[in-house]
Amino acid sequence: MSAPDQARDKDVASFRTRLFTAIMIIVAALTALGLYLAQRKVTADAERNLQENFQAELSALHKLEELRHAALADRCNALAAKSRIHAAIEDNAIDLLYPSAKDELRDLMEGEEPPPEQGAQSLHATFYRFLDGTGSVLKPPNPKEVGPLDAKAEDQLSLTKLPETQQIGYVQENGGTDGGAVAEVLAVPIFSTDTGDVISTLVVGFKPFQPKEAGAGMKSGIWVNGQLHLPSLPKSAEASLSEKIANAVADSDRAESKFRVNVDSTPQLLFYKRLNPDSLFPPAYEICVYPLADSMAQLHRLRWQIGGAGALLLLGGFVASHLVALRFSAPVKKLALDSEENRARRQRAEAALASTAEELERSTRYSADASHQLKSPVTVLRVGIESLLAREDFKQEIYEELSALLHQTHRLTGVIDELLLLSRMDAGHLQIASTPVNLSHLIHEWLDDLGALPDSPDVKIEKEFPVGLFVAGERQYTSLIVQNLLENARKYNRPGGRIRVSARGNAADVVLTIGNTAAASGHGIGLNLARELARLHGGDLRLVRSENDWTEFEVRFPAADGVNAIA
Repeated sequence: MSAPDQARDKDVASFRTRLFTAIMIIVAALTALGLYLAQRKVTADAERNLQENFQAELSALHKLEELRHAALADRCNALAAKSRIHAAIEDNAIDLLYPSAKDELRDLMEGEEPPPEQGAQSLHATFYRFLDGTGSVLKPPNPKEVGPLDAKAEDQLSLTKLPETQQIGYVQENGGTDGGAVAEVLAVPIFSTDTGDVISTLVVGFKPFQPKEAGAGMKSGIWVNGQLHLPSLPKSAEASLSEKIANAVADSDRAESKFRVNVDSTPQLLFYKRLNPDSLFPPAYEICVYPLADSMAQLHRLRWQIGGAGALLLLGGFVASHLVALRFSAPVKKLALDSEENRARRQRAEAALASTAEELERSTRYSADASHQLKSPVTVLRVGIESLLAREDFKQEIYEELSALLHQTHRLTGVIDELLLLSRMDAGHLQIASTPVNLSHLIHEWLDDLGALPDSPDVKIEKEFPVGLFVAGERQYTSLIVQNLLENARKYNRPGGRIRVSARGNAADVVLTIGNTAAASGHGIGLNLARELARLHGGDLRLVRSENDWTEFEVRFPAADGVNAIA
């Protein structure tokens, strides 16, 4: 193999390698982006669903509690209205207070505890106590009749002052290192019938309602006084979670939140919510712990699916790059043939081609570089995205992301086409076949289509131009000038803004003026292309005004001979 042939093959191989590398980078980036977005979506959906379940369970729980609290308040208010209760409290006759209340609360204390579904209608208390004027517990003469409590639990019923409204609290019964049970208490103020002041408080204790543990592995409990009461957890895990909840509550002033924890080396999502906001009793929180095994398994499956799609894209990219490289390397090989006959022909043509050498160099630089290095990879990328959209095993959110990427490739193709048109004009290859063009008709067409353009803001269109206004030029490129000016006015406009289109003409010139309110200043390749096309027609495009929030461009065309009336 000769040295020129070796050099030619080396260049072709280098071209193939660069093209393959570019395609692989694009496909790998899309795969990584899809995996990242899918992972975020699955995680967010799982946490949102669990939080909705938690809120629904607490909502049902609070409805039951509100019914029970309302029923209890009615009973307590009726009890407080008894004259012998008032007399016993005001006279500090403790030996009469509890016996008097015993008869009124007998049905509340006796009998078996109703099932949860009947708990709101059938009241059942485990104990009750009265508080004196300082908020301390009035010791009952016979604790068994009013519900036995150990000294530590009874001390938790004391308040710093008597409340003027109902108060909800939670106390630990049989407290100690082993945890013990938690009782919900409702404190109802008793007012003096003479002065209207609070003279005592009735504190009634209940077994708290618990959310139904729905779903595999879900656990619920109560955190109060720095200790978690969640009997379904091992003591070691209960103590560890209790410390983490205390830190989370201390670091945040929010009444409810969530965070991730590990329970027995298993990832869990923990929710907490304050049960007694604005209460004089210590703060208590409802705790729900949900396992994340299902969402983690779903995320693992999705990773494999997207990874498989990425592998297919990589394989398709490899095949496509090979085919594209073969297609574009064929003309390169043909041009690279260096025979004696070709050299003789080139020498004979050298003189004729000298005047156009610069023109050919510019044309080759713009056309070959733009088409090979920009348009081909974008086309391969679009085909890859379209193949992903043809699949049916992705979630709707993935299809929306891929559709947005596909739309961007079409926009990029339009920019490349405009670049190629500019390069043709720079190289002098674009010729205008001048004919009369109805400019008024073109403006009407593009104004009708303006509202249908993507991301079009709500703007008011003002127009002032005669019906038949003709310019001398080629319709395709005259239409492109009008399109780019109107799209520029739409793109950089603001919602509720204006676009004003006016035109006037005489025997020599036709002047089109397009102004718009501006949300941001700027222009892209479209205006440059419109200016070069206007000059190619024998006219020009210039910025005539840019102040405050108004921008205005003026384009001048040569008028069609003998068509326009002077305006």
